[in-house]
Amino acid sequence: MNQSRKTYTRRGALRTLAGLPLAASMIGLPRFVRAAAPEYEFKFGNNLPTSHPLNIRALEAAARVAEESKGRMAVKVFPNNQLGGDTDMLAQVRSGGIEMFNAGTMVIATLAPISAITAIGFAFADDAEVWKTVDGDLGNGIRAAFAKVGLHTLEKMWDNGFRQITTSTRPVATAADLEGMKIRVPVSPMGISLFKALSAAPTSLQFSEVYSALQTKVVDAQENPLAIVETAKLYEVQKYCSLTNHSWDGYHLVINGRAWRALPDDLKTIYTRAFNEAGLQQRADLARLNTTLQDKLSASGMQFNAADAQSFREQLRKAGFYAEWKQKFGDEAWGLLESSVGKVS
Repeated sequence: MNQSRKTYTRRGALRTLAGLPLAASMIGLPRFVRAAAPEYEFKFGNNLPTSHPLNIRALEAAARVAEESKGRMAVKVFPNNQLGGDTDMLAQVRSGGIEMFNAGTMVIATLAPISAITAIGFAFADDAEVWKTVDGDLGNGIRAAFAKVGLHTLEKMWDNGFRQITTSTRPVATAADLEGMKIRVPVSPMGISLFKALSAAPTSLQFSEVYSALQTKVVDAQENPLAIVETAKLYEVQKYCSLTNHSWDGYHLVINGRAWRALPDDLKTIYTRAFNEAGLQQRADLARLNTTLQDKLSASGMQFNAADAQSFREQLRKAGFYAEWKQKFGDEAWGLLESSVGKVS
């Protein structure tokens, strides 16, 4: 890393975010290169709070693109659902209304169903298995599926983490505790299928609606990684957190294909390098953050319990969940998954 690049640190990124006008909240070019209008400008919409590691590293990548392109390219990041909910932003990146979106694995599966294979219940034992899979042949196959629907995808996924269940009514220690529970899931067939198989009552809502739905008791529970629970302040409207690790989720950084093809090759190289390297840093950030979040959330009043993962797997097998999704994804994709993680089901 050269000396000028060291300027864009995590602390600097936070200071920049804190100083931005609330109405705009756009993360992009450092002030010193804003005088000349850039030749190319990408808008990056996402659904995460500004304090989430994804937005911290996105700011650094945007600043690096500006520096290395000598101001020819600007990336402006719009955090916290400013440009709409997940399905809205996915539609916008396809139409060209925005150039880039952090598509969750289950959300983008509405366009490329193969994406949801990495969200299969209890597929991964740990982060090492995740990265071996999504950086390997199965990940390449998923990215190829996105290309068929007009989206360019950067090679390195960004981390969201293993999903846990939070509730306002009771802890979830075994699969039986989910029976009839009203739980919010992402707008995706996989999320609905998983929790129906576990005998819960899943409701699909955009992430922007989650806090209010929990607050008003439209749903009693939700499931997300701990970093989302903390940065979105879901602990304010949820009492219990059950550590299930039932599904892993990550972000594909997808780019409108026409906008990507319009970039000169040198800017494609700069952009790809900046965001892929930032993605690797974000993965490490989230891993470190997860070591402290349980204590932090406990101090905010959440009660934690360990869950019996085997009871969930047994219920999913009994309900035919694994057999159904293996048939949907096909033997080839399922084989690529099991070549990384071992037998799933």
